[in-house]
Amino acid sequence: MADTRLAVLSYGLRASNLETIIQSEWLTANEAANHLKVKPRTLLLWVRQGKVKAFALSGIKRRVWRFRQADLDAALLESAVLPSTVPSVRPAERMGQ
Repeated sequence: MADTRLAVLSYGLRASNLETIIQSEWLTANEAANHLKVKPRTLLLWVRQGKVKAFALSGIKRRVWRFRQADLDAALLESAVLPSTVPSVRPAERMGQ
């Protein structure tokens, strides 16, 4: 544990942040999507858009993502993830009619 603390401190994280990272619950993309009640594809889109914080692990053929439940909850409370206006099939110039 002391080696881990030293390595983390060398990256600029504080010891209190280390405890939070170690104690937090890590979720896979499917588990995180279930937690947010969205499809995994939507969750990964939000990651690419920067709306949700995620950690990329090295995979053999593709990236493997991990999420902390606290980060998911914070993303929902921080700002609206979904657009505030309802999309419409009507052209914008006809919306006023």
